[in-house]
Amino acid sequence: MKQFSTVLVAAVALFFAVNAEVAEEKDVLVLTTDNFDEVVTEDNYVLAEFYAPWCGHCKSLEPEYAKAAGALKAEGSAIKLAKCDATVETKLAEKFEVRGYPTLKFFKNGKPLEYAGGRTADEIVNWVKKKTGPPATVLDSVDAAKTAIEANEVAVIGFFKDDTNENAKAFLEAASGIDDIPFYITSNEDVAKENKAEGDAVVLFKKFDEGRNDYDGEYDAEKITAFVQANQLPLVVEFTQESAQKIFGGDQKKHILLFISKKTDNFQSTLDDYKGAAGDFKGEVLFIYINVDDEENARILEFFGLKTEDVPTVRYISLGEDMVKYKPETDELSTEAVKKFVSSVLDGSLKPHLMTEDVPEDWDAKPVKVLVGKNFEEVALNKEKNVFVEFYAPWCGHCKQLAPIWDELAEKFKDNEDVVVAKMDSTTNEVESVKVQSFPTLKFFPKGSDEIVDYNGERTLEGFTKFLQSGGKEGSGPSDEEGEDEDEVDEEEGEEEIEQKDEL
Repeated sequence: MKQFSTVLVAAVALFFAVNAEVAEEKDVLVLTTDNFDEVVTEDNYVLAEFYAPWCGHCKSLEPEYAKAAGALKAEGSAIKLAKCDATVETKLAEKFEVRGYPTLKFFKNGKPLEYAGGRTADEIVNWVKKKTGPPATVLDSVDAAKTAIEANEVAVIGFFKDDTNENAKAFLEAASGIDDIPFYITSNEDVAKENKAEGDAVVLFKKFDEGRNDYDGEYDAEKITAFVQANQLPLVVEFTQESAQKIFGGDQKKHILLFISKKTDNFQSTLDDYKGAAGDFKGEVLFIYINVDDEENARILEFFGLKTEDVPTVRYISLGEDMVKYKPETDELSTEAVKKFVSSVLDGSLKPHLMTEDVPEDWDAKPVKVLVGKNFEEVALNKEKNVFVEFYAPWCGHCKQLAPIWDELAEKFKDNEDVVVAKMDSTTNEVESVKVQSFPTLKFFPKGSDEIVDYNGERTLEGFTKFLQSGGKEGSGPSDEEGEDEDEVDEEEGEEEIEQKDEL
């Protein structure tokens, strides 16, 4: 009997080994619930993409991801790239808290780490190599250095007579904190001479703009990091899904955006004028241009309250806890006009721009009152009324689900002279007193008070009714439902909401 049991166990093990064989598509391993644990534990280093077949960003990433996988495979790397259809392998997606697509996680000896690199093949390869090897690769010959410079869009080389001195240590510390750019280090005199580097030096080589930048500051890790971040991008960057990570993931939070069509006759001359202004603000303001011909950029136009007929035009945005937007006082796009616009923002002489529509003639014809920027203060901040406002986006699925309930609520209180139920499209209207971070956002403005109360209760007619009858007390605290508009994404509307977060 014991022998039979041993044979049975062996047979079962062989069955699962055969059936858990890992398929491969374009050098990318295909992960399933059956083979997942085997892959991420047997292979020391695995970058796994959780995707949805319908996701636009996943489709854009696919060729770059496959190219990165092929490059790693060609050089015999132990690092593997894999993918998992999260709409099929739902238990895996739930286990690793996949809330948007694509989600990439790096598994090192079976332990997951959030991927924080870019979406081009080179950026993916550089990031995973940084996570598995030394912060900087040693260059021991002129040919090795030449290959490193030619193979990368951006490469940083530290030249040190003694690669163990304090300057070299500061360089390596900076290198360890930047994952998407390759760093190299050398103490070879021939390499230094060939690249015109004297003494201890740090040089950023790039295939755009001036071609190289020589560091001339103190050997401090933070300052070297700042130097690299200020020079790693072109003076003017085109916004694409591939460049989005570097644009919004970096430390530079002051951006000016040029909205323009590449099909227009004066595209190049307008871009040249724009670039002419960028040099004066290098390292302080990031200059970006957005091709409005790309349908995926339509949401960004909407975010700034723009339409295709408004372009070419520029807008300035300061990213942070609150996103502050600025609009130039003139439509002129000459180099001097752009410089003046940016300078007026930086010196504080230009006030932030708040979008608003004109007040509709029938704004108060229905039980739910329609607010825009121009009538918001008059209605919502009227201290003689209790005003309950929904801040929404027309494309938001949760807002669409809420709409009939909100209509019912307004109908119920339409004869109550003390209560106003209203809504405002926050994609085309902004107000200084309310910062909307997600949709729908529900705010209560109590009668006779300057207080603004957040509603976080149940989104039901009963919940809203109790809240209004309690004077904004019941339902004003945190609840289980809080945050669902940002985190819970279904297949129908998920992609557009994920795009909103990726881009902005």
